[in-house]
Amino acid sequence: MTSATLLWIALTYAQTMLAIAGCLATWRMWKGPRAQDRVLALDCLYITTMLLFFVTGMRLDTPFFFEASLVIAIGGFVSSLALAKFLLRGEVIE
Repeated sequence: MTSATLLWIALTYAQTMLAIAGCLATWRMWKGPRAQDRVLALDCLYITTMLLFFVTGMRLDTPFFFEASLVIAIGGFVSSLALAKFLLRGEVIE
């Protein structure tokens, strides 16, 4: 087994596990009993989506997915801050 084949198998396994993690985070966001659970599930979902794009970029050897994962990371960080502020104070803009 060559190293390229081993890398291909590892990236396929990583994509599968990240897709399952994303599905579970979506389920928790849908069924979460409290708003805090839903926000935490949203954080988990954007992180798994970002990593899924990153692994896909590695597998396909294209820079588009790396840039897309960076955009997802920035958007997820800003949305996490906004949701945390909303949960603490009840408003986003002061």
